[in-house]
Amino acid sequence: MYDIDDIKRARKKLGMTQFELAKRANVSQSLIAKIEAKRLDPTYTKVKQIFRVLEDLETKGQVAASQIMNTKVISIDAGAEIRDAISLMKKHQISQLPVMENSHITGLVSEGLILDALMEQKARTVREIMADAPPAVPKNASLDMVSSLLRHCPMVVVTEQGKVAGVITKSDLIGKAYKG
Repeated sequence: MYDIDDIKRARKKLGMTQFELAKRANVSQSLIAKIEAKRLDPTYTKVKQIFRVLEDLETKGQVAASQIMNTKVISIDAGAEIRDAISLMKKHQISQLPVMENSHITGLVSEGLILDALMEQKARTVREIMADAPPAVPKNASLDMVSSLLRHCPMVVVTEQGKVAGVITKSDLIGKAYKG
């Protein structure tokens, strides 16, 4: 949600004139001008109309998680041996795998975790070395949301009606950015 003082900034960011915003929000151009100049304290209803238009226009051009996710989810069972995870990663040229138990993602195994386990020579199964499950987002989640999560996690799971629909990695996001 916006603060009234953000109307001008949001309008300019969208490249709109006061007249265009007024027309879409079904208010007068002079009302927009007076609000932006802080010469008028608008009614709640008018502000709500303006904000609705601005929000709709801001989200309209955003890329959704469903547009960049990999629908072919390569995963491994928690009870599988570490060598099976290594084979899958090599075969598919990936650096992490979601860990599944009973059709649900319960963890994540990465090259780093495998390397640590091999150095310690203690763990044998994926369950013993897996990290917490990656965060999940709905298919309509924004690129901004996914990008923020990927700053802290190597993978984001995309869900639809509670089921895994795909995954997004940092590599997928970078590939999308340079694909144009």
